[in-house]
Amino acid sequence: MTYGICALSLLPLREAGQHTSPLVSEVLYGEIFTILTPQKYWSKVRLLDKTEGWLENSQFQEINLETFTKLAKVKAKISIDLVEFICKEAQILFPVPIGSAVQHSAFLGHTFDGAVSNGTPNKKNIREMASMFLNSPFRQGGKSPFGIDAAGFVQIVYALCGIPLPRTTVAQASVGEVMSFIEESETGDLAFFDNKEGEIIHVGIILENNHIIHAHGKVRIDRIDQSGIYNAELRTHTYKLRLLKSIA
Repeated sequence: MTYGICALSLLPLREAGQHTSPLVSEVLYGEIFTILTPQKYWSKVRLLDKTEGWLENSQFQEINLETFTKLAKVKAKISIDLVEFICKEAQILFPVPIGSAVQHSAFLGHTFDGAVSNGTPNKKNIREMASMFLNSPFRQGGKSPFGIDAAGFVQIVYALCGIPLPRTTVAQASVGEVMSFIEESETGDLAFFDNKEGEIIHVGIILENNHIIHAHGKVRIDRIDQSGIYNAELRTHTYKLRLLKSIA
């Protein structure tokens, strides 16, 4: 088995090994992963958060088990500005998005001088980090300020605060302690929403005074009550509340 690392800004992780395949997620700069099925032009990989999909071989750097193991033990340093720059040889710069694993920049022969989160859990910063994504457009499978989905938004905001979460809404709903009422919630807790079939399809981060920040069309702040998310512009509830979770 072989392994890989993302040495570019971010890579599209697709359902199948072709450019027209839907986006599963995105691999940010510095992320390492396991290569499950190597093929001529594409490889199926598994990220550290267990997400699986296909990457184009020309877009990542292959590493061996020893290097993968060593990099996995390096203390996390995650970029916390919306966009920062990595410096390559000959003073060449390229941008990386918020949430990039810049602790691996030295291994890649790059330098990074921007602000970072050191990976220490700190739920008090969730509102500040979440607000940085306001007005980012919704993009299914996206994980950057230039396009992000609901679960990706929650995952990356929590990662910036040193708290790892799974990639999908359903998997995130299995984490934490259940709460019965919104009044029990604190800023940074999660709210999950379902469809008519009872399937969990959406997630957002609870804010103070019965508000929620979530990705719906764009990252936005709406009201939340025991029925669900209330969109004042549409004058209707857009999502039906299913579950409230407190995440340590």
